[in-house]
Amino acid sequence: MDSVGRPELFDFHKVPMTHQYTENWENLQNFRARPDDILIATYPKAGNTWLSYTLDLLYFGQTSHSHEREDKIFLRVPMLESTFHYLEPGPDPSSDPIPICLKGTDLVNNLSTSPRLIKTHLPVQFIPKSFWEQNCRIFYVGRNAKDIVTSYFNFERMSVLNPDPGDWSSYFQRFMDGKVLFGSWYDHVNGWWKKKQTYSCIHYMFYEDLIEDTARELDKICSFLGLSPTVEEKESIVSEVQFDAMKKNKVVNHDELRTMKVNISPFMRKGKVGDWKNHFTVAQNEEFDKHYEKKMKDPILKFRNEI
Repeated sequence: MDSVGRPELFDFHKVPMTHQYTENWENLQNFRARPDDILIATYPKAGNTWLSYTLDLLYFGQTSHSHEREDKIFLRVPMLESTFHYLEPGPDPSSDPIPICLKGTDLVNNLSTSPRLIKTHLPVQFIPKSFWEQNCRIFYVGRNAKDIVTSYFNFERMSVLNPDPGDWSSYFQRFMDGKVLFGSWYDHVNGWWKKKQTYSCIHYMFYEDLIEDTARELDKICSFLGLSPTVEEKESIVSEVQFDAMKKNKVVNHDELRTMKVNISPFMRKGKVGDWKNHFTVAQNEEFDKHYEKKMKDPILKFRNEI
């Protein structure tokens, strides 16, 4: 950790990572998936919380007014690779704080729900092999790179669990070079896209499509999962997962967490397509477009920078 408590990146099997996501690696790789587990995979800031909440409502929405729904979404849909260390107050004012370690693998194994909903930001090569062996259904959400770098920069400014992003221009360059947490966006979206060609249980989605027509994409999700909610249930879910509704919802908005410096930027900032235009200079946009053309080789995999 550096002087202000921010984690530092290091090379981990050719992917920049921090210890928060690697210290439980052996348990992660030996994780035993179940056939009905559902994995939600995204690059950071591509809609993982959004889809997690959507699936949680689809499967467990009937408990929305019970005490169970008080749980934060990151406890209901744990991040498999994460390890959180923190201190809880002792039993009385004179006692020392109690160190707590929350491992994502333990949180998943302690879930009482069925199916278990699990989230990850890992590139496809790091996914535990049991997910493939058990033919688990997997969602992947891709988001255009320009909005990703914009959102990721603002997120890393406010999250003390992430490396210090520095200034915008240097971050912009590091993102293009793949020198950010969880590595290259290009490798991530292409790696999962390639896996989809040989593993039929991946539903590859796009953030921009979800924004454009949430109801249409929800129908596709239900078809993939073999679910048949009523028209009223679908309408209710579509309403609950709109950005403004989620921003007011303490189950999914993490602004209250001590690790989130919301005076710098809110956890749920804008949730729009095309906000990159408010950050990119003309020169940066031209540079990014040239770099993008070199890195994105698959003519079928296309992202929309605006809708």
